[in-house]
Amino acid sequence: MDYHLVIKFWRKPLPDQSVMATLTSELNGVLANTATLDGHDVRDQEINLFVITDDPKVTFRRIKKVLEARGMTDGYSAGSRLVGGSQFTSIWPLRATRKFKLL
Repeated sequence: MDYHLVIKFWRKPLPDQSVMATLTSELNGVLANTATLDGHDVRDQEINLFVITDDPKVTFRRIKKVLEARGMTDGYSAGSRLVGGSQFTSIWPLRATRKFKLL
């Protein structure tokens, strides 16, 4: 698997960070053998979920369906980069006004 997909959740819309445990459990079932969850980090303003995948756009669409089913329609963005790379490509929102980056 060649890409890191990063889903960035802004802390303000999340009820608390415990939602990540439930979310990662759901995502493991949905992603199965197509991608691997690679943990998350918690920061003051955001929580970043890391996923290793061969196809970041397809993987994001699967993740987005889970988020929408949980009522999470905004409050997050997504970007991908080659594993070990530093340059991100923005995936979501579709018309991002800023480049995707980690804080």
